[in-house]
Amino acid sequence: MRVFETIDDMSACVGEEIGVSDWVEIDQDRVNLFADATGDHQWIHVDVERAKKELPTGGPIAHGYLTLSLIPWLGGQISTIKQVSRGINYGSNKVRFTNMVPVGSKVRAKSKLLSAEPKAGGTQLISEVTIEIEGQDRPACVAETISIVYP
Repeated sequence: MRVFETIDDMSACVGEEIGVSDWVEIDQDRVNLFADATGDHQWIHVDVERAKKELPTGGPIAHGYLTLSLIPWLGGQISTIKQVSRGINYGSNKVRFTNMVPVGSKVRAKSKLLSAEPKAGGTQLISEVTIEIEGQDRPACVAETISIVYP
């Protein structure tokens, strides 16, 4: 994990890759819990036997929004700023799901800081977060995320 002392220290890294998270396995239990939490029980996610027969992945796939929802957790493995009182998720400029995540595969996040600008008494950080799938060239998701951190 990359540790920044201050917001200004991180802001000085605009244009740089900040780091990558650990790999995490996407298992069927996680997919089922996400389906329960969101009400999205489409068979491609939760019907293991049907997905084995009908999907090109040979089994179920994770929800795109499950993949997206991992960004805060995985991002917390990538970097931290010591001298902040709080941080908030402000939104996303762009999100693309560019590949399916087969259940049983591993994913990780890679983050690049695109900008750091003053906003609302804090600093708005815009990052490009790429969710990679172990062993695949094409990522699962590319998202431009916005957060605000406060001193």
